[in-house]
Amino acid sequence: MLVNDCTLVIMAKAPREKMVKTRLARSLPPAAVTELYRCLLFDTIALALSIDHVDVVLMCPSYDVEELGCAVGYSVPVVPQNGNGLAAGLTSVFSTFASAGRRRVIAFNSDSPHLPPSVLTRAFDSLATCDLVIGPSHDGGYYLVGATAFHPTLFMTDSLGTADALGALLAQSRSLGLSFHLTDTFYDIDVPEDLSRVAAELQLDPARAPRTAKWLSECNRTGAAGLHQRTRGS
Repeated sequence: MLVNDCTLVIMAKAPREKMVKTRLARSLPPAAVTELYRCLLFDTIALALSIDHVDVVLMCPSYDVEELGCAVGYSVPVVPQNGNGLAAGLTSVFSTFASAGRRRVIAFNSDSPHLPPSVLTRAFDSLATCDLVIGPSHDGGYYLVGATAFHPTLFMTDSLGTADALGALLAQSRSLGLSFHLTDTFYDIDVPEDLSRVAAELQLDPARAPRTAKWLSECNRTGAAGLHQRTRGS
């Protein structure tokens, strides 16, 4: 049961081979990519649960609900989104939770577990004075978006998932007359260059995302091929 007036919804998928982090497939074997995603997901859940007075929920495509719930041990509620794709998922977050009277709702990706917790705290705080909060990412997208109400047309754009997703969301926000606040610019783990960056950061501070840090350390030590053999044989 949700008890707080702040809800953090992690947009996730079941950790299924060749269905997650597909842009990393050109540099890592499928089993390794899936194991990495599992680490990112668990670390993201831990990050979310570290935020005081916030309810945490996973949202995923309907066909992933049972498998994702089993994968995370039902440590947090898992709910299905309506429809397919990112726009449908984001719309579902706010139609499900903001429309149910939740005053502050944030949709968060599942692959930025290294984000400082203070960024999430400040994002919720900013919703006390504006309609939306948006976390810009370095690739032109965004890693979180929050609102205090459901706006049905907010994500009706052709630019979701492109390098101009942030610009499209800001333009739509302005057209709807919504006030917004931008959080710190950050990055998620999508391409090999992101892996190199987060590996260097977590080597200095592995506690930020311990499962991901351990995976990266093992990958660095054994190489992708060695890791592939280990995960398939485990």
